[in-house]
Amino acid sequence: AFDKTIAKDNSLAVGFFQRGFVHLQLEMYEEALSDYHMAFSHLRKNPFIDYKQLGLRHILYAWEVLYSTAAAQCRLQQWQEARVTLDKAVVWRPEGRTAILDMALQRVQDCLFLEPMQVPLGELFRPRKKEVEQLDSKDFLGKPKVISSIIPNDEYIGFEPLRPQKQGFYEPSADALR
Repeated sequence: AFDKTIAKDNSLAVGFFQRGFVHLQLEMYEEALSDYHMAFSHLRKNPFIDYKQLGLRHILYAWEVLYSTAAAQCRLQQWQEARVTLDKAVVWRPEGRTAILDMALQRVQDCLFLEPMQVPLGELFRPRKKEVEQLDSKDFLGKPKVISSIIPNDEYIGFEPLRPQKQGFYEPSADALR
């Protein structure tokens, strides 16, 4: 499902973030690390992206993505890289709230694995009904119609301005009336 989501919107940072978590659960550590790198790059140097207006009640923070990146690096035994990533996460973390990152740095120094961050369980992407209705295709031009002349003697075919009328030309013939 995450592959399909990312295929439809390849700049959806939360999609890469969630797929990275799934890859970690499946012990596909290289893929998880790649997904976390993609999620961070799709944040486009923003400290967070609020997905509430799209229908997912979650805010994805850059420091959470970096923390999860460090968790994937720990699983790959890349302890030094994990430490550098956590140092980078401290920069992205809001002021005065670095206790979780300090504990993570201590765990990395002791070569202990980190548990990755994730979107809270039970949170689903549910776009608003009004936005989903907009996805239905609409035919603004209508169906094409073939219009033929209602005048029986008119044999003209083509497009041009109206022709001057001739006396008696537009009156139905005796054959047409039968």
